[in-house]
Amino acid sequence: MKAITLVRHGDAAHAFEIREATKPEPAAGQVQIRVESFGLNFADVLARRGKYKDAPALPSVLGYEVVGKIESVAKDVNTLRAGDRVTAFTRFGGYAEYAVTDARAAAKIPEDMDSGMAAALATQYGTAWFCAEEMVHLHAGDHVLIHAAAGGVGTALTQLCKRRGCIVYGTGGSGEKLNYILANGADYAFNYKTQDFQAEIQKLNAMGPDVVFDSVGGMTFKKSKMMLSAAGRIVTYGAAEQMDKKNIFGSLKLLMDFGFTNPVFLLMKSQSIIGVNMLRVADDRPDILQRCLNNVIDLALKKEIHPHIGGRFKTDRIAEAHAFLESRKSTGKIIINW
Repeated sequence: MKAITLVRHGDAAHAFEIREATKPEPAAGQVQIRVESFGLNFADVLARRGKYKDAPALPSVLGYEVVGKIESVAKDVNTLRAGDRVTAFTRFGGYAEYAVTDARAAAKIPEDMDSGMAAALATQYGTAWFCAEEMVHLHAGDHVLIHAAAGGVGTALTQLCKRRGCIVYGTGGSGEKLNYILANGADYAFNYKTQDFQAEIQKLNAMGPDVVFDSVGGMTFKKSKMMLSAAGRIVTYGAAEQMDKKNIFGSLKLLMDFGFTNPVFLLMKSQSIIGVNMLRVADDRPDILQRCLNNVIDLALKKEIHPHIGGRFKTDRIAEAHAFLESRKSTGKIIINW
């Protein structure tokens, strides 16, 4: 089979080669999927840059989710069978014509479901569901701040929060992204490059947000924590700001920018900081993945959520797709088709 292989860290133009690889066979509890499409996630960019410590050693095959048909299943799998069309989480290995994964990390989808939508439902909507529905409990009227609201997870979080009747504030880095954030249902949008989102939100609501979803980290996290309401919660699920750090000193500054938190101060204001790492959830609790995946597929079929596809590329344009995502000019989900 063919696999898009990460052969060196650095710029997208020189990082990948399409190589022949051994087709993976399903181990106990696993299914083998013939891949029609896979999605890109910002963690892929970090892995390509050598900044994602959980990534496999070079040469490696990245990829967190795939869409395709099951080719074979292990003898102990009875929930899925050959021929089923699925969307699935993969613990790397998704950038290939075939991938294997735990059967609990795959879910059946209709034959006519768009492959881009199906890929978005896995990592990005699955992450958003876990953050917004399992890590916190949203109520109608809650004020919610979503950083990077034009991205794939930000898009999903906005839709899930509006579904609960929340007042949503979103941040983005350009006028085009602010328009997208508002069109996606957010009530307010702020350009973090030209506006002080903390000051702007406190003009609208002096008590601050009840919930913050943060994938940026660093000073963005610190400012969000400073403005959090009593009984507020921050869900942090990434540190995209590390992309701008070129050396160990930049990385140390990023850690310092997060600030220091004493549990006593959280207790005094009844506040919470919740960390989410879906790779760890996948490793230790695939049953949670299955629950998240089934819930977002159900909402998509009911048309209560609607993934946005920000770009579709063929496999020979993987470098272009990576560069587009890394540029932070993309919105929604980026899809690669074999």
